[in-house]
Amino acid sequence: MGDTKTDDSKAAENNVNQNAEDASPPTPKEIRAIVLTGYGGLKAVKVMKRPEPSAPGEGEVIIRVQACGLNFLDLMARQGAIDNPPKTPCVMGFECAGVIEAVGEGVTDFKVKDNVVALTEYKAWAELVCVPAKYVYSLPPGMEPKEAVSMLMNYIVAYCLVFDIGNLQKGQKVLIHSGGGSVGLAVASLCKTVPDVTLIGTASKHKHDTIAEYFTHLFDHSQDYVQETKKLLPEGVDLVLDCVCGEDVNKGYSLLKPLGRYVLYGTSSIVSGETKSFFSFAKNHGVMLKWWQVDKVSPIKLFDENKILAGFHLRHLLYQQGCHDYVRGVVSKVFKMWEEKKIKITTDSEWALEDVAEAMQKMHDRKNIGKIILLPDKAPKPQQKAMKEKEKSITSGESTDTDPKDEQTPPPCIYESSENRFQIQ
Repeated sequence: MGDTKTDDSKAAENNVNQNAEDASPPTPKEIRAIVLTGYGGLKAVKVMKRPEPSAPGEGEVIIRVQACGLNFLDLMARQGAIDNPPKTPCVMGFECAGVIEAVGEGVTDFKVKDNVVALTEYKAWAELVCVPAKYVYSLPPGMEPKEAVSMLMNYIVAYCLVFDIGNLQKGQKVLIHSGGGSVGLAVASLCKTVPDVTLIGTASKHKHDTIAEYFTHLFDHSQDYVQETKKLLPEGVDLVLDCVCGEDVNKGYSLLKPLGRYVLYGTSSIVSGETKSFFSFAKNHGVMLKWWQVDKVSPIKLFDENKILAGFHLRHLLYQQGCHDYVRGVVSKVFKMWEEKKIKITTDSEWALEDVAEAMQKMHDRKNIGKIILLPDKAPKPQQKAMKEKEKSITSGESTDTDPKDEQTPPPCIYESSENRFQIQ
């Protein structure tokens, strides 16, 4: 009888236990995100649970993401072939669109429930993203999140290349590489807003029928497009837009007429190991040495030949050089052109977050025509189908796996070391 607790003592003990439970910290909410776990092959990219962003800080907003953009920059980041690569694990992605859920102190241009699109320094591929408001842009009426990520980064780059740097004028001649990619098609659409422009593009042969309406002439990049261009335009071209780099710099420069402009805006030739890791490709094929075979150009040569050599790097312009006001002005101009139906949006395909590896592989293989987008709410492909595709890949010898030791550190950043090889003297 003495060992039996009274009802009052039991109630008191229950209250103590309940108070202890109430005092314990709440379990943090989680979101899905695409995480880079290490540098290398497609296995390094996984959908994982991450803590939900806390309240936004001063000058920040939190966005409920509805669509994400996949860019070639993401492939380079995954392989570590990018300047100042982040420490892994990290959330990937540079572009997303959705609805604002929270606004931090000092933010006056946005409010909760605004439809927006954002450029982020990584971390865009998640269900919730906290972003400084200076990198966030309001969507024009009628623009859907899918459309926003299909055009934002592409058209910012394209507008700067065509108008602000390229200074395209009526009747001029333009050559652009990777004409079937998302930036290439944006450039083509903008060129159509200028009268009598001749646009020559290089693109994979299988894309020619689909994109022919955008271009005056199309060549396969593997053929001698320099000689073919010289046959068509013996005097040369006014503007070369190059996202490939390597030996194409020398070729493009040779095509310029007096007062011609050559603009480098990418280095896609660095990502050549479509189904294998960059590390294996570099070791087996010596791509590190072959990639940057660019002649040096002196100011005197530019002076003598009346030619212009330029570069454009949106990520540096926005995050390192602080030109966010300039970029916002470009976004405003591009959105106005969209509202006036002067430009087109080309979306290649839509993918679930869980299928990001397959989406990346498609871009690696240069099979996309226009923008590839990721949708947090889209259901992933059935596992059975995914397994069959993986078995098929293994059977054909096209493994996407990487050696674990290859994923620990990124390769030497060619971008940073390149300044000793490609310089104005």
